[in-house]
Amino acid sequence: MITSRRQNSLEEHRAAGAKLVVVYPRPRDVETFEKVYQNEHVPMAVANLSAKTKIVATRILASPQGPPPFHRIVEIHLPSMAALEACAASEGGKKTLAHAVSISSGGAPIFPVAEEETFAFIVSVTAGAWMNVA
Repeated sequence: MITSRRQNSLEEHRAAGAKLVVVYPRPRDVETFEKVYQNEHVPMAVANLSAKTKIVATRILASPQGPPPFHRIVEIHLPSMAALEACAASEGGKKTLAHAVSISSGGAPIFPVAEEETFAFIVSVTAGAWMNVA
C-alpha cells in the first residue's frame, strides 16, 4: 500500500517535468539514417533545444513479433510543460523538429508529449545467491 506521503511525492514528481518523445519509423536505409542522425541531428538538438535537462536516445534492435516498425525512440526531458512548449515554439526548436521530419526516410516521425513516472527498486543480493550451491 502506498502511503499518502508517497502518493503526494509521486504526484509532485509527475507534475514537475515533461518530455517530448520522437518516434522514428524504420528508415529505408538504416546506415544512412544513422550517419545523418549522429553527425547532424544530435548536435543540432543539443545546440538548439533550450531548457532540456536530458536527452535519451534508444535504438530499437529487435522485436519478438518480427521486424520492429520503429528504429529510434528519443526522449527530450524538460523541467515543465511550459518549458517544453517554449522550446518547441522557439526558432531552434522549430528548426530541429523540421530536421527530424526531413531525415526520417521511413515515414513521418511521431511526436507524443509525455510525463514520466519512475519506480526504482533496490535489490539486495547476498553472497552465493546467484550460484547453485549443493
